[in-house]
Amino acid sequence: MELDVMATGGSLRGVQRFATAVQHAGIAGIVFTEAGRTAYLSATAAGLAAPDLHLSTGVAVAFPRSPMVTAKVAWELADLTEGKFRLGIGTQVRIHVERRYSAEYDRPGPRLREYVRALRAIFRGFQGTEKLAFEGDFWRFSFLPAAWSPGPIAHPDVPVDVAAVNPWMLEMAGEVADGIHIHPLHSVGYLDEMVRPGLAAGAAKADRSVGDLTVIVPVLAIVGDTEQEQAAVEQHVRAQLGFYGSTSTYRFQLERVGLDGLQAKLNEKLKAGDLPGVVALVTDEVLEHFAVRATWADLPEMLRAKYEGRADRIVAYLAAPMWHRDPSTLERWGEVARALRTRRPPA
Repeated sequence: MELDVMATGGSLRGVQRFATAVQHAGIAGIVFTEAGRTAYLSATAAGLAAPDLHLSTGVAVAFPRSPMVTAKVAWELADLTEGKFRLGIGTQVRIHVERRYSAEYDRPGPRLREYVRALRAIFRGFQGTEKLAFEGDFWRFSFLPAAWSPGPIAHPDVPVDVAAVNPWMLEMAGEVADGIHIHPLHSVGYLDEMVRPGLAAGAAKADRSVGDLTVIVPVLAIVGDTEQEQAAVEQHVRAQLGFYGSTSTYRFQLERVGLDGLQAKLNEKLKAGDLPGVVALVTDEVLEHFAVRATWADLPEMLRAKYEGRADRIVAYLAAPMWHRDPSTLERWGEVARALRTRRPPA
C-alpha cells in the first residue's frame, strides 16, 4: 500500500512549503480536498514545488465546472506532474451545488457517470486520437479547433476517480472510473460488504475486475507515543466523526454497526451549536469502528491489518493539521509510509 496525506489547501505559498516537506519525508503524495480553496490550484502549487509527489484532487466538485473546463485543468496537471496526477471528482451535496454554485444537480449519479465519459472523450480529442464528438443527456461536445486545444502530452491517460458512497454510485464507479475515493466515515464491514461487491458488479459490466480500480481510503488515525499526544489528536477525530455522523446521508454507516439513533442525536447537537455535546456523543465504541488508534511504531501493522486487500492507497486524513502543530510529525508519517511500502517496521 502507498500512503498519501490529505490537505485542504490554504495560501499557495503555504501549500508549497507543505508539499516540499511531504516530499522530503518520503511520503508518496498529497490528496487535495476542495473546500474554501480550489483543489486544482493547490495541486499546481504543490507540483511546482515538489515534482516527485503524486498529486490528486480528492475530491473536486464536478457539476459547477463544464467537463471541458475540468479536462483542460487536469490535462495541464498531468503534463506538469509527468503523469503523476489523478483527477478525483464528486457530486457534493445538493445545497452546495444549487445554492453555493448555482449549478444543476438533477440526477446526480447518471450526471456524474456521463461527466466521466465526457472527460475521456475530451482527453482523446486533446491528444488527437479521435475527433471530439460527444453526445450525452447532460452535455454535448463537438467543437475543438486546434487553436483552442492544449494539444498532445506525453502522459495522456489521466486517471479519473470518483467519490462514491451508496450502492448505485459504487457500481457506477466500478463501471466507468479508474478509481474510487471512499468516505472517511467507513467501517471494515462497509468495505467488505458494500464497496467491494458494488465495484465488482460495475466492473463486470465493463468486462474488467475490481483489481483494475484504485481504491483510495482516508484514515482517521489517533496516533502518538504518549497518552497526551494521542489525546490531542483524539479530540480532532471525535469532532470530525461527529460532523460526518450528523449528516443523514451517512446515517446508514452508523446503523450498520449498531449505532441506531446516533445520527439524529449528533444532528440535534450540531444544529444547537453544542460542539462539546457532539464530541461527547462520539464514544470509544464509535472510534473503534471508524478510527485507528496506535503508537507510531504500531501504526503500520494496524493499518495493514485493517486495510490490506481493501485499499490500494490510504490517506492520512489529519497529517496536515498535525504538521502545523508539530512539523516533526510529518517525518513520522514518512516512516509509516516506508514501512507500508516495504513491509518493514519504522525506525
